[in-house]
Amino acid sequence: MMKRHKRTRASARLLGLSAAVLSAAAAAFTYTAATGAAAPNEETERSANPSSGATRTVRYDLGDEAWKLPQTGEPAELTGVVHYPANLGTGRHPLIVMLHGWHETCADRKADAARTAAEASGDDAAYEAASAMLFAWPCAKGTPALPSERGYDYVARELAAQGFVVASVGGNGINASPLSGDDNPAARADVINRHLRMWQELSSKGKGELAGKFVDPATGAARRVGFAHHVDMGNVGIMGHSRAGAGATWQAADSHRRQWPKGVDVKAVAAVAPAYNVMTEDMSPYTITKTPFATFRGTCDGQVGGEAFSFAADAAKGNRSGFYRFAIHGANHNYFNTQWSPQSRQVAAFDDATPVKGHPGQCTDREDAAPTRQLTEKQQRHVATTYLGAFFRRHLLGDTGQDQVLTGARHPDAAITDVDVTATAPST
Repeated sequence: MMKRHKRTRASARLLGLSAAVLSAAAAAFTYTAATGAAAPNEETERSANPSSGATRTVRYDLGDEAWKLPQTGEPAELTGVVHYPANLGTGRHPLIVMLHGWHETCADRKADAARTAAEASGDDAAYEAASAMLFAWPCAKGTPALPSERGYDYVARELAAQGFVVASVGGNGINASPLSGDDNPAARADVINRHLRMWQELSSKGKGELAGKFVDPATGAARRVGFAHHVDMGNVGIMGHSRAGAGATWQAADSHRRQWPKGVDVKAVAAVAPAYNVMTEDMSPYTITKTPFATFRGTCDGQVGGEAFSFAADAAKGNRSGFYRFAIHGANHNYFNTQWSPQSRQVAAFDDATPVKGHPGQCTDREDAAPTRQLTEKQQRHVATTYLGAFFRRHLLGDTGQDQVLTGARHPDAAITDVDVTATAPST
């Protein structure tokens, strides 16, 4: 078994560190479109609609050690980048919280080069030493934190243009910790709830830890934003990628709803390329029957295998609110996050898809799925934005016009790639 920071470009990011694969995905379901929008938050007016499509961005950072992991007491950050409609209007906007998965925490180029050299030479001690620097938290003085939370700006900006307030939050402190198994998604659920608590206080009272803490991401200059009474905390969406996909599932599970902050209601959860603990025997901490649930995986994912779908299907058994699975042909794992993708030139960024020998431009996954044309970074993100947008518009804005996309009856990105859709209907 590999040590927790041992990683090669082919190694899987599974919580259980096991090659076990769960049973085949559940049989396809049929879908009947639900009618009507979700009930509005009782304490607010109806959710606001976008007025112009223009968006703005701010950031908040309460410090690298602002929070202690409940499981270990180790330090973690409370930071986020927020995309929101430039004109917040007079109503309230649904909030979407996004969280990234397991990745290096510190953008240390010297350590990255040393690790690459150690991997090539087979020097395990040097590899571990370099990895310890890349997975430190807080990062060494003078070494910037790797901003994985900025990796979803592309989809957050588009969602903000559609009327959502979107906060992508940092999880570097969790990534630097030794948490494994089910403790890892539990910690990610904890940090999601911690941010939701801060947003609830800000939205309801205009006070709390976030008050006065927003700054311009580029300059650091203070920015005053009137989020108070403009964020609908009774209409929240959650998106988690990779290990945070498991964390999002854990957070939204029926058995954990009591841990949601008072006044918060999660109405939709999306798990993108989720890395579950496949050794889990008790599914109750992941079971979601009361909240719409969507899961996504690319056919060229080199990090997470087909168990992402089968595990999610088991978690969604009995779901009465809607369950969707999207298999994106030619998508890999890392391109969903721009900071993890080669074009960013960021530390530890790489293409995790498995190339097909003798067929340039073709790819497969670590389970030797049928070869397909690999999507570019831009193409993969366009498809992700299309389907995530449809899911959140349907279940946070009540836009039933998205039903055909969510069931595969209409495929807006057919010119780019195939997307295999399996869906169940929200019960009416």
